[in-house]
Amino acid sequence: MFENLNIPLPITDPTWIFFLVLTIILFAPMILERLHIPHIIGMILAGVAIGEYGFNILERDSSFELFGEVGLYYIMFLAGLEMDMEDFKQNKSKGIIFGVLSFAIRFGIGMWSCMELLGFGVTTSILMGCMYASHTLISYPIISRYGLSKLRCVNITIGGTIIVDTLALIGLAIISGMYKGDTGGMFWVMMGIKVTLLTAFIIFVFPMIARKFFRTYSDSIMQFVFVMAMVFLGAGLMQFVGMEGILGAFLTGLVLNRLIPHVSPLMNRIEFVGNAIFIPYFLIGVGMIIDVNALFTGGSALKVAGIMTAVAVGSKWIGAFITQKLFKMERNERSMIFGLSSASAAATLAAVLVGHQIIMENGERLINDDVLNGTVVMILFTCIISSLATERSARRFALEEKLQFNSSKEEENELSEQILIPVANPETTEHLVNLALMIRDTKLNKPLVAVSVVTDNKNIQERKQAGLKNLENAAKIASATDVKVTQVSRYDLNICSGIVHAAEEYNATNLVIGLHWKANIIDSFFGNVTASLLKKTNREIMVARYMIPPTTVRKIHAAVPPRAEYETGFVKWIEHLGRMASQLGCKIVFYAAEETLAYIKEVASKLPCRTLAIYATFDFWNEFNVISEHMDDSHLAVVVCARKGSISYDTSFERLPSILNKHLQGSSLIVIYPEQFTQEGAAITFSDPLGHNESQHYEKAREWVTDLLRLDKEENK
Repeated sequence: MFENLNIPLPITDPTWIFFLVLTIILFAPMILERLHIPHIIGMILAGVAIGEYGFNILERDSSFELFGEVGLYYIMFLAGLEMDMEDFKQNKSKGIIFGVLSFAIRFGIGMWSCMELLGFGVTTSILMGCMYASHTLISYPIISRYGLSKLRCVNITIGGTIIVDTLALIGLAIISGMYKGDTGGMFWVMMGIKVTLLTAFIIFVFPMIARKFFRTYSDSIMQFVFVMAMVFLGAGLMQFVGMEGILGAFLTGLVLNRLIPHVSPLMNRIEFVGNAIFIPYFLIGVGMIIDVNALFTGGSALKVAGIMTAVAVGSKWIGAFITQKLFKMERNERSMIFGLSSASAAATLAAVLVGHQIIMENGERLINDDVLNGTVVMILFTCIISSLATERSARRFALEEKLQFNSSKEEENELSEQILIPVANPETTEHLVNLALMIRDTKLNKPLVAVSVVTDNKNIQERKQAGLKNLENAAKIASATDVKVTQVSRYDLNICSGIVHAAEEYNATNLVIGLHWKANIIDSFFGNVTASLLKKTNREIMVARYMIPPTTVRKIHAAVPPRAEYETGFVKWIEHLGRMASQLGCKIVFYAAEETLAYIKEVASKLPCRTLAIYATFDFWNEFNVISEHMDDSHLAVVVCARKGSISYDTSFERLPSILNKHLQGSSLIVIYPEQFTQEGAAITFSDPLGHNESQHYEKAREWVTDLLRLDKEENK
């Protein structure tokens, strides 16, 4: 076809090479989606079509080798980055058992099948055993769509994934290291020492460096470049000690995942660049070295593909079956474990490519072309089986209604969740938007509402332009996570009135407002805007002051007053803190009275988000020093308050501002006023210290009379 057009093939001009690759990346998903072919397989098949064994349109030149190396590291880095370490911590023992058990079963069966059924050597069989052992959670989005992430079987599988993939990559790295130097003498001892020291360096030093950098530099481009530099540093160091670089990239992803929340702008940029360029380029390059014709000529490749697919699926079903019996699970839980763990993709591709590049002493490749071709077939079938099995199990769980814990009213309220962010101070806008992104319900996919209020005073045009700039900035920050922002600019008599009217117009259920980080905490809380907002609305209000970027918080300390469990918004604010802790990958410590802690535990255990919670008994008024003693610069303090007239309100709330100023003056702080089932506009005292509440006057009068009588007695003495 191309010969008739007098176009020399393969095309070697860099411009046209890049154009054709981008065209494939653009249109291939559109076509393959209709055919229900997994994205990863589709890109590989596209590479087959344009490569040497297809239409020979492009040559696998140095650009494919470069992008292939970058893409391979990128895939492994994302695999580590997307692991949920909190799930691993919460189910550590069961996750480790499942991981080790699954690895042993798959590795043993895989190695046996390669030696006995395919006639491969020991080294090749070991490497392929590592391939069989690993799995990729490609069907996890199905779990998220059904809201099943809290299931025991899901958590165990995710925890076990970290174990099996790590062991598989270590095995791969060892095999690769054997062919990079002399394996005699002290090779294995020195290799073990170097790998152990380097792993410890990555685990402990990389997070320290990253945390320091993220706190110092907020520029999105600098943060992205920094993360990429860390990935290649980890890969380069691992190569330096004689191991495979993909292990370093994977470990870098594991240690950085708690510093990069899944809904953060940085995570969005990492996934965007990888999925748009590097990973597709890598997959197309893989396809270009695959000879599909070999599958149907000679029979050897087809036999290898069939055995590999059968062993991969069968060994993973056996692992799921034994896990079910060991932990006394139900059949559908077994099906869920099998569905999630049956797909082979990222680590499998990495292993087969590394093995294909290794040339043994006899001149043959460690992984031959038949295995390379068979791997593509195995990936295709395992991905399809994984998606179908997971979908089927998820539907069963949804129909059985095992995860419902909210009442119909609570669910109705959840569906109407709408977060409003007043933006006035450009220094706090980014922090407030990031906070709103972390607490929002991602399933609802609702836009945030940002409002700028301009009062009828001097310099009205100047302040209007400044407000519009703040709104655009808020929208820009949220757009980095693909979240839309409704920008509202309005005139009103005062700022509070404008915010309240906007909240009513957009049915806002939550308000996120800020404190200037330089402001004295007492002055901030006694400000007119905050006080008036709390008086005029019963919606949940979060008043935030961050001393560090919200995405770098490592621990949350939440102080809860007695009887907080009786308030209308009790479940809602716990859920918001749970989402925040889940996104940050950090622990949350609840401090409350024993009775209140029991209710918090019950609600937290049923949250759809994964939260690692710790509970401590706490005298709300006398033990704030305990929180301050456990706080450091990377921690966030959360104080739950109460409006006047609410069940959990106490007259002691009057002195809370001075307590916070004393113990938490230099700390990042969020003060939450839960949603209250009271009349809008009800009077308050701590929330509204400038208010004119009758009981407030009575209390002050009583204190004045008491002081007067005490002075009189002292004079008489």
